[in-house]
Amino acid sequence: MKSNVLKYSILLMLLGVCIVGIYYLNLSNRHKAIVKTQINHKLGIVDNTWNIQSSDDQISLISPTLVIDNIYKSMEGPKVMRSFQLDYTKNDLVWMTSFETKAISTNEVDVLSNDYVCHTNVDFYDGEHYSRWELDDRIGLQYPRLTSMSNGIESYEFPEGFGFPVFSNENLFLSTQTLNHNIKTEPFSVKHQVTIGFKPHQKTMKPLESKTVFIMLPYDKDNPFQGPTDTNPNMCLPIETKNHSYSNDDGESLTGHWVIFPGKDTYRFDISNQLRLKDSTTMHQIATHLHPFAETMAIRDKTTDTTLFISKAKNYSDKIGLESVTYFSSEEGIMLYKDHHYELVLETNNTSKTNQDMMASMFIFLYDKEMDDKLKMYNSKH
Repeated sequence: MKSNVLKYSILLMLLGVCIVGIYYLNLSNRHKAIVKTQINHKLGIVDNTWNIQSSDDQISLISPTLVIDNIYKSMEGPKVMRSFQLDYTKNDLVWMTSFETKAISTNEVDVLSNDYVCHTNVDFYDGEHYSRWELDDRIGLQYPRLTSMSNGIESYEFPEGFGFPVFSNENLFLSTQTLNHNIKTEPFSVKHQVTIGFKPHQKTMKPLESKTVFIMLPYDKDNPFQGPTDTNPNMCLPIETKNHSYSNDDGESLTGHWVIFPGKDTYRFDISNQLRLKDSTTMHQIATHLHPFAETMAIRDKTTDTTLFISKAKNYSDKIGLESVTYFSSEEGIMLYKDHHYELVLETNNTSKTNQDMMASMFIFLYDKEMDDKLKMYNSKH
């Protein structure tokens, strides 16, 4: 009797292992990376701790170890995330002014190639942030992304005199993801070091509001992976439909992550609804997120038919990847008008012989007059 129980138990275990194995093998490269990273960290196979050091003017967050064991295109690599505070021991108003991310060795000393940095996102909790300033009508209007550093733009700082105001014990959120377009060797490990600079409160500082704008393209929701056809030439081929998928007011399915075919192409998208300008204001900073084989992305005023800024991407000539991406930074700023329409225009050149993936975003920072009025009230009481 006992032998039969043991035999059936073993068979059930083997069946369970097979089911799990089949499930894992059918996962996408991105989801396999999530599973492997969780196993590595939960079992302590690699360093699973964060090294966080804070001073009076910056915070440094060094990630747990991330194992790169495969080719990982943009949005696919191992990643980690956590909430944090600039200084949980204080409730001081400070101004975030600079951002940097870099790949480092597991010894946390040696700097590695930024080819291993896909992106680092910094978010704020809009419920907590805006309620402190009695700006509750902003809560939930847009995803509360403050900024993103990505392959090609791994660091930048706001123009002198500008920043994003937060309290030092305010909750923020960080996620950082690896990248590996080229190296097919034995697995190797990296960490990411993220450094955020901030300044003590000064009454002369001007607040910035972050707006995320990005290109979205239509796809056939009934046959999403069919791509463009003779009858639907404007349909794109989405990378997937579970993430980065949206719908517009007409019920049309859109994606922000799509396939580009070999050769040159141009993509346009009206971002007026993403900007949601309540009033005319000035634009002071733009950080652009692009994938390899992008060449330029412009933000244009459709109403006046003028180009406001062109971000230029420099692709490597001997491997896949972005060597650099230009960004915009200006104390004077560029006017954006409430009653104008704006668009992004992306130029790509897929010089490879295979399909590649593309995303194209801009993190735009606008002078925030409404927040400035709140700060003036704050200054009068402190």
